Amino acid sequence: MKLNGKKIGLGITGSFCNFPKLPNIIKEIKSEGAEILPIFTSTAQTYDTRFNNSEEFIKNITELTGNKPILNIVEAEPIGPNNMIDIMLILPCTGNTIAKLAYAITDNAVLMATKSHLRNGKPVVIALSTNDALGMSAKNIGYLLASKNFYFVPFNQDAPDKKPNSLSFNSEKVVETLEKALDGIQIQPVID
Repeated sequence: MKLNGKKIGLGITGSFCNFPKLPNIIKEIKSEGAEILPIFTSTAQTYDTRFNNSEEFIKNITELTGNKPILNIVEAEPIGPNNMIDIMLILPCTGNTIAKLAYAITDNAVLMATKSHLRNGKPVVIALSTNDALGMSAKNIGYLLASKNFYFVPFNQDAPDKKPNSLSFNSEKVVETLEKALDGIQIQPVID
């Protein structure tokens, strides 16, 4: 169990259709012996959608992880200086977040946590989920794929007939991706 004793920052962004997958992924990561620190963008923590009620969602994730969530930039900034996590997992990671990472924009808790964590030269794992991955977001995804310390959970077209530019991560490969990223290896194939 390569995740045993590891501290994982879990950055949750606004790809709401993926929120129902999070409880099982959190349980799987925890079953490998890892501790999870949840971090929410303001969008993920405030929007009620057909997929979730934001207040119940935060409560559920807090209970599942056993840790108080980080909800703002001020709370996220100490992650790097205090060496609080071993690896950062952004799941789900929207096209908006990908663009901001590519251009070093730090305007929410997940981005600040990631930036702060990167100062220690540690890995960041991206679980991509965006409807424009093969469109306007493609250049930003390519930039991060070629950047040091960034690793991707394998992804595929989730509904090519209805959404030809959409890509989404393979939820069954999250733990393996984390394990390999901790060893500095990009899981292959990245396009699932």
